[in-house]
Amino acid sequence: MEATSVMDIRQSAKKVQLVLDEVRNINVNDALTKLSFTNKKAAKYIHQTLTSAIANLQQSEKSFDFDNLYIKQAFIDQGPTMKRFRPAAMGRAVRILKRTSHLTITISDTKSK
Repeated sequence: MEATSVMDIRQSAKKVQLVLDEVRNINVNDALTKLSFTNKKAAKYIHQTLTSAIANLQQSEKSFDFDNLYIKQAFIDQGPTMKRFRPAAMGRAVRILKRTSHLTITISDTKSK
């Protein structure tokens, strides 16, 4: 049994990847504990997506062992980039790129390699 959750994040994929590498392929309980003490903005989004995947598993499966759940797959993809302009010196304009990303987490009762 496995469940997947997807979330769109208003943060660059590069910054989220740093936190996601810490929790990949470990127990869900350990991941939630580690994310609650991580002082990064991305940790909040990963925590929300992980709890959403657990809720999705509860909806599909009636009985499962919460202590035997592992993060089977966790990856971040680059989303659309919002382009904004800011005034600069001597009448110029400077482009600002506001990056977004797509976070996907799959949990399962079997540990992946």
